[in-house]
Amino acid sequence: MPAPERRSHPAGHNRLLDRDLYDGFPDGFFDRSDPTPDPDFYASPRLVTHIDDDAIAAVGALYEELGLDGEVLDLMSSWVSHFRQPPGRLTVLGMNANELDSNPHATERVLHDLNADPRLPFADESFDAAVCCVSVDYLVRPIEVFIDVARVVRPGGPLVCTFSNRCFPTKAIRGWLATSDDEHCAVVAEYFRRAGGWSDATVERRTKPDHRGDPLYAVWATRLEPGAGTWK
Repeated sequence: MPAPERRSHPAGHNRLLDRDLYDGFPDGFFDRSDPTPDPDFYASPRLVTHIDDDAIAAVGALYEELGLDGEVLDLMSSWVSHFRQPPGRLTVLGMNANELDSNPHATERVLHDLNADPRLPFADESFDAAVCCVSVDYLVRPIEVFIDVARVVRPGGPLVCTFSNRCFPTKAIRGWLATSDDEHCAVVAEYFRRAGGWSDATVERRTKPDHRGDPLYAVWATRLEPGAGTWK
């Protein structure tokens, strides 16, 4: 990760905690070249996949390996959630109603802009697990989001973030564009650490190093019991 500096918060910043969650990240790390409201950018449905078939298969294999089932929340979702076998109840949260309506595994669909409001519209401990596929790089207030995911996931449940080296560059945060794949993994692991309430993050490359297609990386952690794992 780049050398730490104190960063200024974007306009409208509303931390969930009193401490400065973002101390140490470079100034401008969470800015984007296109600061226009996200609902404008995502207004038109994009019924396409953003990683290749091998990377998609790696996502599904990881979900299966981790035994994700029961009530699962798919954050920043779209028309496909990449489960080999869908969980018992899948709630998809995203930005485009047409995309979410096209998701065949979804049992509940929620329109919500996490960059405008990182608070999730769900009760405490509503889900057995949460996933975020190829989207963590678009979060401008990621630590607040990770804090609130810890609120809605039951103890023992994971948050699984998967990503590649592809993105919409105008909407990805500048810090993501300026860092390497390995640094991306370290940044997401740091989000978990600073959010508190999560176990130490597991970091893995899920496609082989000599794979010629899109690489697939995963960072995940497990929700601790309430009161455990507070970041200082």
